[in-house]
Amino acid sequence: MKIIDLRSDTVTLPTEAMRKAMAEAELGDDVFGEDPSVNRLQEVAAERMGMEAALFVPSGTMANLVCALTHCGRGEEAIVGNQAHMFIYEAGGMAAVGGIHPHAIANQSDGTLAIDDIRNAVRTDNVHFPRSRLICLENTHNRCEGAVLGPDYLQSVVALAREKSLRIHLDGARIFNASIALGCQVRNLTHGMDSVSFCLSKGLSAPVGSLVCGSKDFVREARRRRKLLGGGMRQAGVLAAAGIVALQQMVDRLAEDHENARRLAAGIQSMSAFRLANPPQTNMVYAEWLDGNVSADQFLAETNHRGLRFLVTGHRRFRMVTHYGINASDIDRALAILADVSRQLGRISH
Repeated sequence: MKIIDLRSDTVTLPTEAMRKAMAEAELGDDVFGEDPSVNRLQEVAAERMGMEAALFVPSGTMANLVCALTHCGRGEEAIVGNQAHMFIYEAGGMAAVGGIHPHAIANQSDGTLAIDDIRNAVRTDNVHFPRSRLICLENTHNRCEGAVLGPDYLQSVVALAREKSLRIHLDGARIFNASIALGCQVRNLTHGMDSVSFCLSKGLSAPVGSLVCGSKDFVREARRRRKLLGGGMRQAGVLAAAGIVALQQMVDRLAEDHENARRLAAGIQSMSAFRLANPPQTNMVYAEWLDGNVSADQFLAETNHRGLRFLVTGHRRFRMVTHYGINASDIDRALAILADVSRQLGRISH
């Protein structure tokens, strides 16, 4: 029985084209800057982002930390959303490793940070306060249901950052999902950013890796931070080769994941046992199990037993993520499993 794994788009497996490219990759020592496959990936990534340069790193968490460390010194401050991946899911790295103070302000339901909230979070020049240095945004926004931040909003933050002499980092782990949803080029979403990170190993289906993008000077300094964190990987072209295929072949097909998410959401919305949070903008569906007599753990155990996996993200709240390897028939089967479990548990609880 095929497992329908909707826990995350990180569970994607590399395509056959990626496996072939990995096996045949031209290699060198990337710490010396001599791996041709890594160098090619970095060139392609920088061009796609509209940036001067890029740096290949092992993970999205390292990419964000490298950027924070490059922008901020110890005792300086980064303004982040209180629902941001950088704030919640990255082990407090900016504080633990960099001595950077995270100043968390409320994310709006659409994933944005209100411009007035950002403005009010910027510190005055006072010996008692850390210096505000960095604004961090996330696009798409994971905990805000895969919400997309559009170019107009992003440019309003850029304008504020310039006014306040701050830098902006964009955690663009799923930025290609945002560009597909908006029907625009990625560079329309990165214009004016001082740094951008994005993942190859989520919807783009590569096995490992993320990119840090920015100016040539920024990436030169970021390379030093990557070394500090142990991110130099020598013959990393084996991994970079899959990333090149990801950027060349896997971006446009993200639209299929978005369509499958809409199909899944429509099916869930039709069931009285669930409440859909909002219609999905990208590849994430958030919903709530309404039966208060059945625990989230019991609900999850029953669906797992039937071959459907997803994540519980709160009190009876759950997330499902569509991705490469999940097709329309899988979505229909997932909905059938949810309907069956809701009937069974409903009878038990009542």
